[in-house]
Amino acid sequence: MATILRRLGLTGDALMISLRTTVATVASLLLARTLRLPEFYWAPISTIVIVLSTIPPLTLAWQRFAGTAMGAALGAVLATYAPNNWLVYGIGIFLCGVLTTIARHGGSYRFAAITLSIVLLIAHTRPPWVVAIHRFVEVSLGIAVALLITLIWPVSSQAS
Repeated sequence: MATILRRLGLTGDALMISLRTTVATVASLLLARTLRLPEFYWAPISTIVIVLSTIPPLTLAWQRFAGTAMGAALGAVLATYAPNNWLVYGIGIFLCGVLTTIARHGGSYRFAAITLSIVLLIAHTRPPWVVAIHRFVEVSLGIAVALLITLIWPVSSQAS
């Protein structure tokens, strides 16, 4: 049996990383659902992004946290005060890059742009500020669970 598992590439590390990811993701999902977050799926998605990162989890967590905050705030402002069209969206993406660079958080640009896109491009029934706050809370919850699991359950390597 062990020979078959090795031939398939299923090392002890690969199995532990899969188990750790499962525990973290399900915990994040259940917590987000318990808190009745409207788009609860962003919490486990964020957990997966951090737990399975190829860069240090704390670095990526900070980039995701800062970028999500910036993209949510900028998206809410634009959705509230500017017309909803491609030009405003383009300006928002550009501003995400400029603002994350000014804040010395260039690595968070992609997360700011993703969050801005979700706030601006997806039709929502709630006001933009509510959508932005929900997105920030959902993503932050996923980040917190991921960081907690990486602290209490470290692994020796990442499976490729």
